[in-house]
Formats: sequence, C-alpha cells, structure tokens
Amino acid sequence: MDKRPYISDESVMKRWMGLEIRKINKAVVAERKTLSALLSEESPSSRTKGGEEYRFDRDVLVRMGEILPKDIKDRLRLPILFYFDSTVADSCFLADETAARALQELGEISRLRSVTGEKVWVGKPIVFAIAAKYRKAVQMVIR
Repeated sequence: MDKRPYISDESVMKRWMGLEIRKINKAVVAERKTLSALLSEESPSSRTKGGEEYRFDRDVLVRMGEILPKDIKDRLRLPILFYFDSTVADSCFLADETAARALQELGEISRLRSVTGEKVWVGKPIVFAIAAKYRKAVQMVIR
C-alpha cells in the first residue's frame, strides 16, 4: 500500500511554502550596489536573483543622495532589504546597520532604535510606508 502524505500534512505544506517563497524571492535584487554607484549610472539598474533587470527610480535615488551624508552614500547598498519572519506577526527586520542608519538620517525610523542581535526590528505599517515613499529602493524578503 502506498503511504503518500496528505496535502494537509505539515511536511507537505512546508515544502510547498518553501517552493512558493523561492519563487517570490526571485524578484529580490541579487547584486546590490551602493547608492553612490547607482547615482553615477545614467539608468540605475541591477539584476534580480531570477536574472531580470531591476530598474531603480532615479528621482528617489537623487532625493536620498541629497539628504544622506557621503559616508552613508558610499556604504548603503540598495535596495534596502526588509525581512519578513513568519514567527513575528507585526514587524520586519533589517539586517544591515548602514541601512538602519540611512533610514534614521532620512527621518523614517527613530534614532532610538538600535541593532539587537544584528537586527533592527520595524513595525510592518512603518515598513510599508517606507517602501511606498522610497519605491524601488526598498524590497521585502520572505524568510
């Protein structure tokens, strides 16, 4: 007798979800460039994990470049990546201290926020507002 798992079995669901997450994350930029490097390009772009071209919004980059100090522009890799963690319902995290500093300089997150365990946690409503304001300079990654 064949002992195939049911579609509702946890192992089947986890495997299926893993496949779907990998598909979604193919749109994430694979080669993140610094803000300074992107500003030097006539048509700023990079490649996604899926091999597609990812074009940045030049106006957004210029606006960020006008506000951020040179040391951050030279180190900030774009897009800024926020990670969704299935175990935390109301927040996402940054795993990039330079990105956190940049968002503080831009006035998007509080200067009181600090890196804890190599992560900066930010509430989802704030993350969505940041992503809308700095479109194409921010991406979400599902873990």
